[in-house]
Amino acid sequence: MISLRYHIVSIAAAFLALAIGVVLGSTALNGSLLSGLSDEKGKLASQVSDLEGQRAALDARLADADAFAGATGPKVVAGALDKRSIVLVTTDDARPSDRDALKQLAGQAGATVTGEIQLTAAFSDPDKADQLRQVVTRLQPAGAKFPTAGDPGTLAGALLGSVALLNKDNAQPQSTPDELAAALGGLTDGGFAKPSENVRPAQLAIVLTGGKASGDGAGDKAATLARFATQLDRAGAGAVLAGDPESAEGTGAIGNVRADTSATSILSTVDNVNTAAGRVSAILALREQLDGAAGRYGIAGNAQAPAPGVKHPAN
Repeated sequence: MISLRYHIVSIAAAFLALAIGVVLGSTALNGSLLSGLSDEKGKLASQVSDLEGQRAALDARLADADAFAGATGPKVVAGALDKRSIVLVTTDDARPSDRDALKQLAGQAGATVTGEIQLTAAFSDPDKADQLRQVVTRLQPAGAKFPTAGDPGTLAGALLGSVALLNKDNAQPQSTPDELAAALGGLTDGGFAKPSENVRPAQLAIVLTGGKASGDGAGDKAATLARFATQLDRAGAGAVLAGDPESAEGTGAIGNVRADTSATSILSTVDNVNTAAGRVSAILALREQLDGAAGRYGIAGNAQAPAPGVKHPAN
């Protein structure tokens, strides 16, 4: 019994010694580790400070460049759209400040904005797709030819194109004033649009949006607006879809258009309309549309150039 107790005590003592050794060893290791981490923390803090300084400098340069674009923009676009007319279509997330600045610049380019049609959130809501399709089909003007594609974005583009845009060949209305009023009234009653007063048909269209779609069905929302803008372009002398940089992503309307070669061959897109330079690009892109050309402009990776007539720095 005494021998057994002796062995138990010996084993316990050995484990105690081992535990003490581990603690002492880990304490020394932790001290060394903490010292190394402290050094790394100091280096990272210095790097963060440097990066913040670089970002501040870049922000200042961008602000200066945008101020320059804002000051010279009216001269750049002067006369580009002389005696032309534009109907403005905005989404629910488009910023009023961008809209107002774009309208002002269009006027400085010599164009007349004939009205604004604001699309509500319901317009691109996948849960409202069947309802939008039914409303648009019911409002189809007599003699208007709608595409066989049954998606609501394309059909809505055909409807507004037939009533809100002039014929691209002779600049004459494609519908009667009553048909225009009925179409806008029907979309308003259905909760899909909020038009301004006295909207008149125009030669060109700007579809102004915000960023990328979010929430359930984000991809479907973006696709609906992309198809709408593309079909609207087909109905008149030209159109431009303009938005923020995020709109050029996968769940953005511009991103959807740029992923479709058949759409990019006719519809121009601008992904930085939140800047003065982007708004100048939008006006110049409309001018390019009148000449039968289209392009992808802005700062996103899927843009081909900053603006019409300007080569991309990477090219």
